[in-house]
Amino acid sequence: MYTEVKSYQYVIALLKEYGITDCVLSAGSRNVPFVHSVEEDPFFNCYSVVDERSAGYFALGLAQEKNKPVVLSCTSSTATCNYWPPVAEAFYQDVPLVILTSDRDQRMVGQWEDQLIDQVGMYDRHVRKSVNLPIINDKNDEVYCQRLINEALLELNHNGKKGPVHINIPTNTYNRSFIVKKLPETRVINRIKLNDIKFEEKKKQIEKYKKILVVCGQQYCVTDELKEGIRKFFEIYNSVIVGDYTSNINIPEMINTTVCMDSNCVSEKVLNKLMPDLVISLGGQVFSSIKEQLKNNSGKFEHWAIEPDGRVVDMYKSLTTIFECTPLEFFENITSNQTNANNKKYYGEFKKYHDSIKLPSFDFSHAYAIGRLVTNIPEKSLLHLSINDSIRIANFFLIPESTEVYANIGTHGIDGCLSSFIGQSVANPKKESFLIIGDLAFFYDMNALRINSLCNNTHILLINNHGGSEFYYNKIQQNNDKHTTARHNNIAEGWVKDCGIDYLSAHDKKSFDKNLGAFINSEKPVVFEVFTEMSKDAGVIHSFYKESRPKDIKSEIKRRTKDLVKEKIGQEKIQRILMNVKKK
Repeated sequence: MYTEVKSYQYVIALLKEYGITDCVLSAGSRNVPFVHSVEEDPFFNCYSVVDERSAGYFALGLAQEKNKPVVLSCTSSTATCNYWPPVAEAFYQDVPLVILTSDRDQRMVGQWEDQLIDQVGMYDRHVRKSVNLPIINDKNDEVYCQRLINEALLELNHNGKKGPVHINIPTNTYNRSFIVKKLPETRVINRIKLNDIKFEEKKKQIEKYKKILVVCGQQYCVTDELKEGIRKFFEIYNSVIVGDYTSNINIPEMINTTVCMDSNCVSEKVLNKLMPDLVISLGGQVFSSIKEQLKNNSGKFEHWAIEPDGRVVDMYKSLTTIFECTPLEFFENITSNQTNANNKKYYGEFKKYHDSIKLPSFDFSHAYAIGRLVTNIPEKSLLHLSINDSIRIANFFLIPESTEVYANIGTHGIDGCLSSFIGQSVANPKKESFLIIGDLAFFYDMNALRINSLCNNTHILLINNHGGSEFYYNKIQQNNDKHTTARHNNIAEGWVKDCGIDYLSAHDKKSFDKNLGAFINSEKPVVFEVFTEMSKDAGVIHSFYKESRPKDIKSEIKRRTKDLVKEKIGQEKIQRILMNVKKK
């Protein structure tokens, strides 16, 4: 029988999955849930050593002689400090130890609670990985807990380097109940390299999947070899390649899901039909709306992540395999000696739905201005998109395949977009460079216009809609939007001209169309300030979603009901109600 404490259940289950059998146990109150659970399980070999310092050195010798990881478990507070000397010794001798320190709720540190010190990361630079498990209250906590345990256990032996790892396990109360007959199902995350025999096993396994979704995240300096590798993969396996322009995977086979997979657009029926069996991810941050749809459907598919440094990136809460290699190495090896076999059925269904979304003729707005620019920029240009609306809307339209696209979505901050763009344009002064930026991001970083390295290839489209339209888009603005959206009446003209930069402006379609050619073809640094209204801008996008949405009556009724509930009682109250239901 096992403990009721969920975090310990997952620790035990994953120790078994990783084949770690030896446990050196020091008596204490906080770690009783673990100690009694493992001593009752014949899978484990248990050793009792009361003194934690001695226990640590005993485990060190055990691990050295058996050449396999050994678990250490103790109670909280100063008991954990006694592990320090053997942990340091294990680190410098590359000995794999799993240090399990029991703990209390971190919120009580410094509140004169008994047997409580700050144990988070306490072994610092003398462990290969240190994680602090959550006190589990809901499903998200369970997913997070499993990920952290996997992260720690994977570092026991990574790239030929072994060593100790630390797992800190807080609990709310003493627990003496052992009524759980079966450990929970858990998700093991494997890390595979090209020369690993498991890679060949995955190569055989992938042939069984009928719906493979390759999600391309943000990348730059993408080679033609990688593009060809992805195209070859597409021809061989039943797959769909998706991403947005920041991935820079500009191949004809790629489907840009920014429009068709937005939650405001896709119906539940269509989403269920297009949900993959396997997701393969590469690159960094994913702006495309497919990201949220996959996160909301975690557990319905398997996720393989291509991570050159082997890091654990479980963005869809379904990660099972990490391929520690470059994307090019992965695609070259997974397709070697394979013949073309993609029946294009999955691709055909996805493409048909994507193509059913028709763009309207936008009224004068940020969407109109951005669309007109990105569809008319010269071949082989550089395009930098400041966050949210600039990225979202640019991805609505077809841009030249040779366009190199950047965006600061590693952190999704509004600070520094202008400065980053100028750095990029200066790095290659012969490449025409375009920035699409909103007013808040522009004024935040406006000093960048004074950089004296500014080149003549600099073209800046400034959408001045008097504030943060994203807050209207997300429907979180208040009646008075002065503070919520930072509404303002600032104009960039004076500052732009003071910096010696050419200035153009537009307030309607006529003036925009008149100045667009001069902006694109300018041979000097230029700012084109386009004045719109943020509330109208957001409305234009929502109208588009509404008009383009497939007419699925059941999904439409469900959507409208949700919108009505949110409108009447508010999102915050809904979240409180859901949390109370889960607790019961």
